Amino acid sequence: MINKVEICGVDTSKLPVLSNEEKLILLKQIKEGNNEARTKFINSNLRLVLSVIRRFFSKGENADDLFQIGCVGLIKAIDNFEIEQNVQFSTYAVPMIIGEVKRYLRDNNSIRVSRSIRELAYKVVMEKEKFIKEKDREPTLEELSQILGVMKEDIVMSIDAIQTPISLQEPVNGNNIDNINIEDQISDKKNSDTYWAETITIIEAIKKLNEKEKMIIGKRFFEGRTQIEVAEEIGISQAQVSRLEKNAINHIKRLYK
Repeated sequence: MINKVEICGVDTSKLPVLSNEEKLILLKQIKEGNNEARTKFINSNLRLVLSVIRRFFSKGENADDLFQIGCVGLIKAIDNFEIEQNVQFSTYAVPMIIGEVKRYLRDNNSIRVSRSIRELAYKVVMEKEKFIKEKDREPTLEELSQILGVMKEDIVMSIDAIQTPISLQEPVNGNNIDNINIEDQISDKKNSDTYWAETITIIEAIKKLNEKEKMIIGKRFFEGRTQIEVAEEIGISQAQVSRLEKNAINHIKRLYK
């Protein structure tokens, strides 16, 4: 995807490359209402859009969607650019494109964060930067709490809320295909070797129970039945089910050890 040339049906390798003089002429024509010049100028800057959105590919968003959003930012830059500013169009356009993409990612995030929490988080970040400049060290949570007049728990929650979710398939370092993904570094207690070894041992122990004990253990702990339900189903009393269940569990414990 990162090296993709054809995006949204546009083959970027075939797009025109204009000189600064040609771009300036087109910009002047655009201001005069020339739609043909506008289209030509947009096409000549699609490579710029592609170069900007590359940095967002790791967010897991569809490249075509990002490209289209980037084009919206490009068009807004064209509409608001003033030739008299005496700056390169790309210098003006890049922040506009980035801002449009970031706005899209924020608004389409599946995790919704309230405005009050976001505002608190931004205040925390600003106060933290201010503190570092003045004290040459990072403030403690207690210090930030006193400065902002809010609870420490609220500060932690607000900062956590604005963190961008990370895909478990994202490489730990770089984009090397042989790299280790984040999911490879997370401990899985349920599917660990110890868990599987213990599970297999218990299963083997259950196999050594008599048929009635195996049936009761199966219905009670694998099917979620109550002792009364099991008693009614197999035609014995609840007291008998309870006794057989205890015997089976004790048998399993002995075999498990």
